[in-house]
Amino acid sequence: MKRNSTSRPASTKANGAPPPEVPDGQVSAVLARIETLWSSLGPVGQRIADFIVKNPREVVHMSVSEVAERTGSSEGSIVGLCKNLGATGFQQVKIALAQELVRPVDFIHEDLDPQDKADAVIRKIFQSNVQTLHDTQLMLDAKAMERAVQLFRKAERIEIYGIGSSATIAEDAHYRMLRIGLNAKVVVDSHVQAISASLTNAKTAVLTISHSGSTHETVMATRLAKEAGAATVCITNFGKSPIQAFADVLLFTMARETNFRTEAMTSRLAQLAIIDVLIACLALSDYDTSVRTLRQTFDVLSLKRY
Repeated sequence: MKRNSTSRPASTKANGAPPPEVPDGQVSAVLARIETLWSSLGPVGQRIADFIVKNPREVVHMSVSEVAERTGSSEGSIVGLCKNLGATGFQQVKIALAQELVRPVDFIHEDLDPQDKADAVIRKIFQSNVQTLHDTQLMLDAKAMERAVQLFRKAERIEIYGIGSSATIAEDAHYRMLRIGLNAKVVVDSHVQAISASLTNAKTAVLTISHSGSTHETVMATRLAKEAGAATVCITNFGKSPIQAFADVLLFTMARETNFRTEAMTSRLAQLAIIDVLIACLALSDYDTSVRTLRQTFDVLSLKRY
């Protein structure tokens, strides 16, 4: 995809993991998904993706045969790209594109320029953050969230893993779970993660936070936990990644990269938003206990205030 400074492909590496699934055939934010997956596509897939991005209004009125003819590709290649995007086929991508084109919120994703003054930096950074939250909201699947809540509520113990920039998100999730009375612990050291994960069992649920889904340490910890019988929930960015093969539930963020900001920077906001939703759903699933524990922990914390 020929891109300028305002739109750069995310560095998603191809691997053997299956494409992300979207339950119940729901798909949204097609253009953002293409942006995220572009670099993992082959030459034919990139050519089809380029055509869709450059001609979305035409594509919604075209047949799969017409797109194949215009892009010099096969109908099977187009359907394959649609499935990589999480859709069931070309028709579903067209419907999602049509809905996206009539939305009042379009893509706001400007890259920073070396000559930008503070006012421009403020505007671009905030707009990019708002866009990331908007895209993630469209991506986040309610049934996957409900399944994650069930797994955590069923578990006798919860372990939370994160490395690097994801470690602070993992620690926040740990703090929030403690506040509503869950038996949770956070592990952000890679060696301890491997040991702790290998000692989990069917009564344990694991929450792994990894933006790329390709960090060796967190992928290994998640794999070890799953092999030990634990239920595994992963918060990761949309796209193919090794960690997905070891996740029972996937909660996707949708963050894109620019020259001055890596995906991991904007993704932290999306990860925190998903944690907010997860904690709220967990609290509501056992409302009385959660309220009682929140009050109790609030009273304890009040002792630390003047």
